[in-house]
Amino acid sequence: MTEQQLPSWADPSVSPAGLDAQGISRRRLLRRAGLFGTAFALAPAAPALAAGGGRSRLGGEDPRLAYLVGDHHVHSVYSHDAKYTFSQLAAAGARYGLDWMVFTEHSNVGHAEYGAALEHREILAARAENPRQLIFQGLEWYIPAAEHATVFVAPGRHEVDLLTRFERLYDGKLLGYDKGGAADTDTARNEAHAVAALKWLARQRRSGYVDDVLAFANHPLRLGIDSPHELRAWRDAAEGIMVGMEGSPGAQGAAIPGLRGAGSVRGEYENKPSAQSWSGYPANAYVTYGGFDWATATVGGLWDSMLAEGRLFSVTANSDAHRVVHDTLRNGDWAPGRNFDNTGKLPDPVETGTAQAGSDFWPGQFSRTHVGVTRYGYRPVMAGLRAGRVWVDHGHLLDGLEVRVRRAGDHGRGVTLGGRLRVRRGERLVLDITVTGASRPNPHGVLPELAHVDVIRGTVRGPVADRDDWRAPDTRVVRTEDVTGRTGTCTLRVPLTAGAESFYVRLRGSDGNRHAAGLLGASVDPHGPVAHTPGDGDPWADTWFYSNPVFVDVVGS
Repeated sequence: MTEQQLPSWADPSVSPAGLDAQGISRRRLLRRAGLFGTAFALAPAAPALAAGGGRSRLGGEDPRLAYLVGDHHVHSVYSHDAKYTFSQLAAAGARYGLDWMVFTEHSNVGHAEYGAALEHREILAARAENPRQLIFQGLEWYIPAAEHATVFVAPGRHEVDLLTRFERLYDGKLLGYDKGGAADTDTARNEAHAVAALKWLARQRRSGYVDDVLAFANHPLRLGIDSPHELRAWRDAAEGIMVGMEGSPGAQGAAIPGLRGAGSVRGEYENKPSAQSWSGYPANAYVTYGGFDWATATVGGLWDSMLAEGRLFSVTANSDAHRVVHDTLRNGDWAPGRNFDNTGKLPDPVETGTAQAGSDFWPGQFSRTHVGVTRYGYRPVMAGLRAGRVWVDHGHLLDGLEVRVRRAGDHGRGVTLGGRLRVRRGERLVLDITVTGASRPNPHGVLPELAHVDVIRGTVRGPVADRDDWRAPDTRVVRTEDVTGRTGTCTLRVPLTAGAESFYVRLRGSDGNRHAAGLLGASVDPHGPVAHTPGDGDPWADTWFYSNPVFVDVVGS
């Protein structure tokens, strides 16, 4: 699709180019380093680990990073319930500043038999048409006994073969392994099959059959069927395969007033507990808060309970693009005798000139995942995601974020998101937060303004005794920085002290428009995100950013 074919409201003049935390254009930074070549280095590799598995000395020194913006959850005409062509989606992603994106088609008979191979040819064409975008082929996996997940691989001669084999061997929908409720007789078998699937992916990576493969759990609390023990089992099944979850689901336009009705909720989180849901979730777990999943938005909740084990588990944000709000395209018409099951592909969309139903935004238009890389390319993006060098935002709230934790006496770079800093008990530390505010109007035509930055700290207790535990009682907001009215780039310097126990810190912030005491009380979170009134959830008026954690490992005295 050419730029002229995008909807008239998608004005390219308000699409941010994207800045890193020093205010340098990402694309300018990358051009300086080699015009988007795949072999240039932005920095030396991170320090090697000592032979015993820990760092050889206290402190840490992570590399300098450039942040690439992406979306790991996008659907095209090769999904039975979507609408757009690869070309249309790639063009929209480029317009809204995406550096990388993953096409994740739903698994079903038509896709497994026909669609995966057909879409691969279009993936290759999209890569050729958009040489400055990293375009991955992936799959939205129906996890046996649970929800969905993004699975994607590094480009290579086996990428489509691996995805197709995985779909046929392990997809819960194709196999009929979808049940996971307490009363279902096959729950244990189905949950075990999900773990086996992730171990199979790890074997393909170890063998060199593919260069890399990653998975992220999608919209984990939409139905409440991803239990805490399942999330932990996926994380632990194979090192570095299932590395995180959608902290914020797609379908962020679902509750724009007047679009979908009085009961609509951002993310299409409009469900109630069912027989398939895990019974330990509270009733308020089934909606979003500031557009973020309950598991992420609850300070001291499920995400924090996993981080408090001392294990990284990342959060992301993406479009889950199927049908875009205010779009005027409709699905094309089938030829006689043709359907998705016998073609694996929907007819290309047709222009109507009239707004159609939709809940989603174009890739990069509203939700963005920023991943820190030391080199430009497919594998470096995957390495950055695996390392947890990730922060996310809505509504283009920030142009850049850089986070470093260091010992107070050290003058190096310290460690960044997803990293670990080794310190002694009682040491004074510094958390440096460099924020670059939005420099131009977002795609909605509004200049976003960050109001506050929250520092969230949690104690690391080690592995939980109860794998269904979803609380982290030692995690809370420990500091809030008011940044109202600040423009450009500023650095917040927050002092920390290492106590007797290891801990982590993570960040969150918003435009300040909507907040209240957090779900576990004001003493834990004095001004957290809130659930909007159903049917009245304008996402542009309630935007947040979240960062991954930095871990601080306390040793001795």
